[in-house]
Order: sequence, then C-alpha cells, then structure tokens
Amino acid sequence: MPGPLEGFRVVEVGMWVAGPAAAAILGDWGAEVVKIEPPEGDPFRALLSAVGLDQSNPPFELDNRNKRSIALNLSHPDGQRVAAELIDRADVFVSNARPSALERARLDHETLSARNPRLVYAHLTGYGLAGEDRDRAAYDVGAFWSRAGIAASLTPDGHDLPYQRGGMGDHMAGMATAGAIAAALLARERTGQGQLVTTSLLRTGLYMMGWDISMALRMGVPTTPMTVNAPPNPLISAYTAGDGRRFWMLGLQGSRHWPDVLRAIGRPEWADDDRFRSMRDRGINSAELVAEMNAIFATKTLDEWGEVFDREDVWWAPVQHAHETVTDPQVLAAGGFVDVPSPDGGEPMRMVASPADFSGTPWAPRSVPPEHGQHTEELLLEMGYDWDDIVSFKDGGAIP
Repeated sequence: MPGPLEGFRVVEVGMWVAGPAAAAILGDWGAEVVKIEPPEGDPFRALLSAVGLDQSNPPFELDNRNKRSIALNLSHPDGQRVAAELIDRADVFVSNARPSALERARLDHETLSARNPRLVYAHLTGYGLAGEDRDRAAYDVGAFWSRAGIAASLTPDGHDLPYQRGGMGDHMAGMATAGAIAAALLARERTGQGQLVTTSLLRTGLYMMGWDISMALRMGVPTTPMTVNAPPNPLISAYTAGDGRRFWMLGLQGSRHWPDVLRAIGRPEWADDDRFRSMRDRGINSAELVAEMNAIFATKTLDEWGEVFDREDVWWAPVQHAHETVTDPQVLAAGGFVDVPSPDGGEPMRMVASPADFSGTPWAPRSVPPEHGQHTEELLLEMGYDWDDIVSFKDGGAIP
C-alpha cells in the first residue's frame, strides 16, 4: 500500500522529534525518506539508554520508521556536497535545525532553492525565522508549552506547573508541517515552482491556545485557569466513580444536557432548585454542585455509571492512562496502531499510527527505523559514487 505520496522524495536533516515526526508522516503517506544524521547520530537515539533502558527506543522508532539513514559530517566540504546532491534529487527538504546551523552547512533555503527550484523547503523552528530569538534553543517544552501560554493556562494560582509529556508540541508541529508540505506540493503541481514552508513550535502553541489568546488579543481578557472542583459549567468536567476510576462529562450545552443528567443521577428535584436551575446558577454554585455530584457518583462503579449514562443519553468519556488505551476496543477499531514489518521477517513491531487515512490511496508502514548510517554506502552508490570515493570520504572524515 504505497500511500498518496508514492514517488516523492524527501530528505530530512532532523533531530529529536519535531522535524523527524514531520518526515515520518510523509513516509507513512508513501514518500521515500532519507534521514541525514551527524557522525554521532541523532541524539534522540541515545535518550532511553541514558536512563538505563537499552533494549529499544519506542519514541525514536515512532518518528523514524520508513526511512533510510546516511551519516554525513556537515561541517566537512565533502559532507556538505553529498547532502546538497541528495537534496538536488529530492522533492522536499525537511529540517528542524536552527537557522544558523543550516546556513553554516550551506543548506539554507536560498542556496538549495537556487540549485533545485522545484524544491519544497520545510523549516520547522522553535521561534520562527525572524526576530532576535530565531536561533534560541527551544524544545517544545520551551517554545510550545511554556512561552505560548499553555502551561500557565492549566495552572490555578498557588499550584505547581503541570509537567509536559514528551513530544506533545513536537508532534502537533510535525503534523502541521506535513500538511503544509502537502499543500506546497499541490501548489508546485500548478506552478512548477517549489517554495519555503515555515512552521514553529511557538506558532503551533499559539494556535492550540487560539481560544484563550483570541480573547486576550481582541478583548484583553486574561486566561483564568480552571479546576474540576469548581468549573464554570459543572456538566463538562471530570468526576470520580465509586471504584476510583475517573470520567469526563461532556455536557457543553448545559441547558440541553441538564435534564438527561438529572434522570441519570436520580435528582429530578434539582430542576426546580434555585441553586442549579439555570446554567448561570450552576456556574455560581459550581463547587457545591460538584461536591454533591461526586457524592452521588461514589455510589456506583464507572462501568455501572457508563450503562446509566448511555441509557439516559448523558455524554461522557473515561479518563484513561496510556496503558489502558492500548487495549481499548474503540482505539483498535479506529486504527490507532499499525504493525511495522520486521526486516528479518520476524514478529512485526506494533506502533502508534499517524492520524490520517486515505480511502483511495491507503498507506501502510514499510520498514522499522534504520540503524545509524545504515544506508550510507548504499545511497552513495545510488548517487554514482564508487567504492574508492567512499573510502576517500571515510579517510577524510566526511562520513564515519
């Protein structure tokens, strides 16, 4: 199953998560992806071994399947030349390296587009290509989680900041980059010209926070962090069942859902209770209502409440941990996981699927992530170099 990007060539100069994630999505969609790594390898490869987990690296595997790896020293003139020649043959170049690093390696947009005018050059940065922070170190914890306002928006006064899970902003930015690349390839089909595509962790975070930031931008309204103990609308909040399992009620349209909730919890008299009669009343008396509802929910297990909610048309969802999602029947039915073929014909590797499917050009993963530099010689030979050239590159330090 080749996917909609079959026949397109992608070269990635990426490390850690955001850039490699964008290229991995393109690879899922059928593109041929070559990952250029430094002589010491993408630092993400060693992340888990640094904490004593040496057997595998599932996060790295997720963002680097369907790729071939070539190890090049981009500070060496021959390494730069080989990289540029690879990109001459490509449709797309993807990188999340800092702008100054790409300029030093002569892999900036101006240089590469002059060589290959049809190239779609995608640069995913921390803070964008303009401004004094264009080269500031970011990671998604910095540019997305912290500076874009996400962490603060989730933290009530006096509480500790929540700690971001790995790759959250990176994967969102990677998806945005993959979509932007697809749009630029469509434009190229119409015009014959490639172009520069830019995304950033900061811009992705701002867009994710778009509701709150729009209110601040247009009305000067500050973000007010909320808690599940006293939300503005108690019908869209988290509660705990009698077995300790948590769930989220989804009654965004409070007036519409209130009668259904009252039937489910057996409190029809609350329809005429002045404390809870309207959405506004329930917001004013939110803490009191939440406490009373939690007392009611403590009388049954979540499975029991689930049956009641479904019968009475109360919208809800279980609050699950990652280890619970991997066996969730709906996650499986929705295609949440894919089996990646093993190179030796052994047991396939189960991984998280990228989030889009195509009815006419379905995709399927083709290969597990490459070893560091696994395809260096293979790719050089495909480019027309011979073994004497490869020995010379090794001796000169252009390849490890």
